[in-house]
Amino acid sequence: MTTPLMQAVKELALSAGPLIRDAFLEPDRPAYSLKGQQDYLTETDLAVEQFVREQITQRFPQDGVLGEEGGGLTDVERLWIVDPIDGTANFARNIAHFCISLGVMVQGQLEAGAIYDPMRDELFLAGRGQGAWLNGRRLQVSNISALNMASAEIGWSSRKPVDAYLNLVSRTMHTGCAVRRAGSGALGLAYVSAGRIECYAEQHINAWDVAAGLLLVTEAGGRINPFWANDGLRQGNAVLASNALLADSFSALTQISLA
Repeated sequence: MTTPLMQAVKELALSAGPLIRDAFLEPDRPAYSLKGQQDYLTETDLAVEQFVREQITQRFPQDGVLGEEGGGLTDVERLWIVDPIDGTANFARNIAHFCISLGVMVQGQLEAGAIYDPMRDELFLAGRGQGAWLNGRRLQVSNISALNMASAEIGWSSRKPVDAYLNLVSRTMHTGCAVRRAGSGALGLAYVSAGRIECYAEQHINAWDVAAGLLLVTEAGGRINPFWANDGLRQGNAVLASNALLADSFSALTQISLA
C-alpha cells in the first residue's frame, strides 16, 4: 500500500532526478566550491533544493522545509527534510554515487521517505508501517549474523577528531568485518535496508542526510539509534543503522547506543 505522503515523496524525488543526472553528465559543469573542510557545494545543489522547495510550497503550502543549503523553520506540524544531493563530493569529482533524499516528519515522527539514485535509476521508498521498497520490490535487511562475514560503511565527519574515526575503522576491521566508505550517508542507509551491507555508522551526521534512510532501515526490519534525541533534527547526531542480528555487536563496536 502506498500512502499519499509516500506517493508525494516518490513523485518529487523522481521529478528532481533528471535535474541532477543531466547536470552530472554536462561536460561543462561549473566548478565546485567548499563550504568547509571537504564540504562541497555545487550550483546543482542549490538549483535542486530550490526546485524541491517550490514544488512543496505549491502542493503543500502549510508545510515546512528544512534543507541542507537553505535551512528552514522546524516548528511546524509537517516538515520536509531535504538533501538535494547527498554525496556532493562524489558529484563534484565525477563519481556517479549520489542521490536526493527526502523525508517527511509529522509531529516529530517520520512518516515517509524517498532516496533516489538518478544514475542507477533506483528509487528507495518507505512509509511508516508500510514497509521499505526498491523500485516496487519489498526490502529486507540481511540475515548475516557474524561480524567476520559482514560489511559496514563508516562515514567520516569533519566535526569529530580524525583519530576517533581511524580508531573506529580499526576496531571494526579487527573483527574481520569489511569496511567501506562510499561518500553518501543516505545511500549507505538505503543499502542497509536493501541487505547490501549490514551497517552504516557515522560519529556525527546531519538530519537531512539520514531522515529518509532511517525510516527505510526500520521498515526493512533493521535497528537504528535514537538519532532524534538531544535535538538531532537541528544539531545532528551520531547515527547507527544495522540489520537486526548484528545491531548489538555494532553498537558495542561503534560505542553508539541503540537505547
